[in-house]
Amino acid sequence: MNRRITGRHYKTGLPVEVSVTEGRITSVTEIAVEPSVANLPWLAPGLVDLQVNGGWGLDLNTLPLRPDTVLELSRRLLSKGVTGYCPTLITNGTAQLAAAASAIAEAVRQDPGTARGIVGLHLEGPFLSPEDGPRGAHPLEHIGPPDWEALCRWQEAAEGLIRIITVSPEWPGAAAFIHRCRESDILVSIGHTAATPEQIREAVAAGAVMSTHLGNGTHLTLPRHPNYLWEQLAADELYGCMIADGHHLPPALLKVILRMKRGRAILVSDAVSLSGMPPGTYRLHIGGEVTLTAEGRLHLAEHPQLLAGSAMMLPDQVAYLAGAGLASLAEAWDCASAHPAALLGLEQAAGLAAGAPADLVSFRHDGVTLTLMECWKNGRSRSCSKYSKD
Repeated sequence: MNRRITGRHYKTGLPVEVSVTEGRITSVTEIAVEPSVANLPWLAPGLVDLQVNGGWGLDLNTLPLRPDTVLELSRRLLSKGVTGYCPTLITNGTAQLAAAASAIAEAVRQDPGTARGIVGLHLEGPFLSPEDGPRGAHPLEHIGPPDWEALCRWQEAAEGLIRIITVSPEWPGAAAFIHRCRESDILVSIGHTAATPEQIREAVAAGAVMSTHLGNGTHLTLPRHPNYLWEQLAADELYGCMIADGHHLPPALLKVILRMKRGRAILVSDAVSLSGMPPGTYRLHIGGEVTLTAEGRLHLAEHPQLLAGSAMMLPDQVAYLAGAGLASLAEAWDCASAHPAALLGLEQAAGLAAGAPADLVSFRHDGVTLTLMECWKNGRSRSCSKYSKD
């Protein structure tokens, strides 16, 4: 199938025509357009979200997880411009994690077309800090030290889909575990940690490549220096993931992460099942009673200072960064597309370039609000209006 898609290049602002053949971009050509360029929507590569727990009432961590839930979430995310994502399973019992991982793998087998956006499974826990604060909403009873045999069982249940695992390197033997993950092509991200700076450095040397929602999942107060946040910011080897929803991190810290990490700064939604839901108090399968405020802040009901995930999807986080003047529109978009794709080694990292997959998004941006128009996955179009009110 041949297709031509016209829009304003998200980096240059110039009108371009993108030619697509058999799901790939064959050329990107500047064109002259009438009426004015301002009437054209922006055109950008598809978004890649490394941390999605759910959305629209769909929860990947409520058991039994059904393949239909995974597939519907994939459809909904595509309507939000997310052409690649990592379903994320958080801390749970050994059998429960295996069952959830198996359901995701079954969804991929049942409907590989719909599930094409799944670029790997992110296992966030259970090898995290047991301390209050760093542990966040993860249930203490299932937290424990790194266990290679358990990870292998989960990977078998996932049929090889596990691509990222979040680990706290404060546990004895963590460095050896990280090294084994690296050898098995599983990316290790440091997160929910109370590790010392020395333990952070040891984890990086062993092969850790990322920081999970840097600045969150921490103690409420830290030593001025040294501490585990400074150490991760200073590690050039680490990609830094951030949640830019106006609640998880203040603008100054977002600015620091963007400046320190540059091409390794990544936006993640950390979206939970309550994303797209009305404000109120809810009970989650993991995390217990939580409150979603009218401003979109999601926190533990009994501990308002502790967040329980995000209720904002990636397009709105891109708009937040750009609208706050923390990054240009192109820089913010790359944090949610090219940068995470590069970390995973995906072809989408090439962006709007000949030879890249035709994973594209068109949108309008008024300086504050970003409105999605259309999304293409491997050149196949999908309107973004179906869930525009969600």
